[in-house]
Amino acid sequence: MTTGEFINIYPTELKFPFELRKQSACSMQLSNKTDQYIAFKVKTTNPKKYCVRPNAGVVLPGSSCNVTVTMQAQKEAPPDMQCKDKFLIQSAIAPTGTTNKDVTPEIFNREDGKVIDEFKLRVVYVPANPPSPVPEGSEEGGSPRTSLTEDDSKSTSLPEAVSRSLEESKAKSSPSEELVRKEINKSNAGGVSMFVVLIIGLIGLLVGYLIKKT
Repeated sequence: MTTGEFINIYPTELKFPFELRKQSACSMQLSNKTDQYIAFKVKTTNPKKYCVRPNAGVVLPGSSCNVTVTMQAQKEAPPDMQCKDKFLIQSAIAPTGTTNKDVTPEIFNREDGKVIDEFKLRVVYVPANPPSPVPEGSEEGGSPRTSLTEDDSKSTSLPEAVSRSLEESKAKSSPSEELVRKEINKSNAGGVSMFVVLIIGLIGLLVGYLIKKT
């Protein structure tokens, strides 16, 4: 807040949301801190660019007045979004009963030792749509994804496909394994039978030899 002899002005600078080819506006409040009628007038270094409503008027004792400043749509942005425009607010004591229509340039004439307060306000451009913060858990933040894409579904179903393939292979190979086991059993049984026959034959030969010898 800027404090003068007659009025307080808020804010201390005019901030305009800047967006190409769109109008923007901001406001300021003039508060009368005296018990007298205070006349004011708003001037700017670039009158074609701004529209001020009201650009002049009277603030009653102990009351406030809102002033709206509208910036016309701009076709290009200034370098580094820096603006050199400024506003000047003049204020002076006016005769009691003065209305907005009665405010004339003569009220702000410094002749006869009249006190005139003057305040300068600079113009600041601010982005109309500032970037929003990146929410936690987003891909830009580097957090792992929680949803599955089509490729993820395919990759997760691969072990199941391999398992099914192995089971099918096992089922197909089962009959051949049974046949192999049967053949092994047969060969083992045949081997035992031949061994027994061979032992019996040797015993028979030995008995015959002993009989002949006696």
